Amino acid sequence: MKKLATLLVIGVVAFMYSCGPSAKELEEKRIADSIRVADSLAMVQAEQQRVADSIAKAQDEKKIADSIAHQDSIKKGLIKGAKKHAKK
Repeated sequence: MKKLATLLVIGVVAFMYSCGPSAKELEEKRIADSIRVADSLAMVQAEQQRVADSIAKAQDEKKIADSIAHQDSIKKGLIKGAKKHAKK
């Protein structure tokens, strides 16, 4: 009976081991995971670049708006413009 139980346990362990993924399947899964991580990193970097571009565009638009507002203030006489240097 002891030999039968031992043989049965060895058989079950061998059967469970053979049901696991093969080396080829494990390698394919590792490659797929690497590709997924690389794609995720690329998406994050693209989003960071989009945000940086958006911030730069907003800053440029603010500079233009400030310049227009400054010129309007000069025209309305609210502030004085910069003195121009006379050429000799």
